[in-house]
Amino acid sequence: MEPQLLDSVADGVATVVVHHPAKRNAMTAGMWRALPPLLDRLATDPGVRALVLTGEGGTFCAGADISTLRESPAEAQGLAGLAEEALAAFPKPTLAAIRGHCVGGGSQLAAACDLRFAEEGALFGITPAKLGIVYPASSTRRLVSLVGPGTAKYLLFSGELIDAERALRTGFVDEVLPAGELAARVTEFTRVLVSRSGLTQAAAKEFANGRTDRDAHWAEQARDSGDTAEGVAAFLERRPPRFTWSV
Repeated sequence: MEPQLLDSVADGVATVVVHHPAKRNAMTAGMWRALPPLLDRLATDPGVRALVLTGEGGTFCAGADISTLRESPAEAQGLAGLAEEALAAFPKPTLAAIRGHCVGGGSQLAAACDLRFAEEGALFGITPAKLGIVYPASSTRRLVSLVGPGTAKYLLFSGELIDAERALRTGFVDEVLPAGELAARVTEFTRVLVSRSGLTQAAAKEFANGRTDRDAHWAEQARDSGDTAEGVAAFLERRPPRFTWSV
């Protein structure tokens, strides 16, 4: 099978799989190009309430396919940056499910997700210093917001890999699961995400990402959505809420 991004939707959750097992799921130029329009399609699908990004088999993503850097480093970096920003802007909750190597462009993609769950044994690295590449400013700021300036400098200056336990301690990942338990935990947690108010999630995502000019917009959405009334009624009636607001 050619290197590609595979997607499916089930029970309100879209799953995007980085599929290039011959090169540990390295991202080709075509895959970088394909990600923004794929995300646009999933963002407007009313049946999608959350998105999971993962890799085929036992590897998340080993970064960019280095052969693409030889052809045109600037173009390859530009494509990766556009894909990263499209993932960060996805209006619904996103979760990276990580096994094995999450390196270079793979770490860019993981950092652009809202949450990151990893399996024990996963390895993380930001490796532009090994290739003489200037890491984009937006990617650097996103990394610093996750792990702080000290760890960001450690990763960027050295290109060294860190294990899942250190990634958890530094804030790069949110949960580390024993081998064989990642898929079940991701299924369990995304079921929780799908059951919650999309209105709350969308507003919280904007605010957490630094948007400061939309308080009035979200207050109006809250007044008109009916989600608050439904949430309160469901709590008092001791039943699961049926939230209806969508992006």
